[in-house]
Amino acid sequence: MKKVASVLLICLISFSGISQSSDLGNWMMYFGNKNLKNGWNWHHEVQYRNYNFIGDLEQLLLRTGIGYNLTENNNNLLLGYGFINGQVYSNAHVDKVEINEHRIYQQFINRHAIGRVNLQHRFRLEERFFEDQDLQLRLRYFLGLTIPINNTSIVEKTFYGSIYNELFLNGEKDYFDRNRLYAGVGYKPNSKIKFELGYMNQFFQSSGRDQINIMMFLNF
Repeated sequence: MKKVASVLLICLISFSGISQSSDLGNWMMYFGNKNLKNGWNWHHEVQYRNYNFIGDLEQLLLRTGIGYNLTENNNNLLLGYGFINGQVYSNAHVDKVEINEHRIYQQFINRHAIGRVNLQHRFRLEERFFEDQDLQLRLRYFLGLTIPINNTSIVEKTFYGSIYNELFLNGEKDYFDRNRLYAGVGYKPNSKIKFELGYMNQFFQSSGRDQINIMMFLNF
């Protein structure tokens, strides 16, 4: 299984080198989920996004929310809030402009399996508030697949593959905002934690960016 994971990782890094021309950045992400009483749960996350591998900050994203399981582990409604500190280059990677965003969001997640393949659908509506700007609305649809490698399901001590695509649509006349396509490999050492490493291509109307994603998931 170590050989399989190593081959997949080499493929991911090689694929990033032949993707469309753009700077290679790095996103380091933590996702936490705390199960509360009677089907309620608390979601929280931190994302540290860089233009390069580390040190050239693009965004710091802090997000949290309270969710409710309509059915056990399969259908979840959530209301949340996010704060995003953006560092945007204004000219040829010389000067940066700081942009702060406050975001309210509502989402619905559905999970199900087809054989060994685990699927997740996420529908999210965002109300975005920027300084000195009108309210902006955005819709997001996420489709993710995870496939266990060395077990029939993703249990303790399981390697797995992960693929997802997420489409972003604005509530304005230029409807297309961006699309994210991701592929990675992960490992679940126990029932509470997962680690994942992958490559993501994010493309906009006229440009694109590549990222190496390093993620940790914690359920407690």
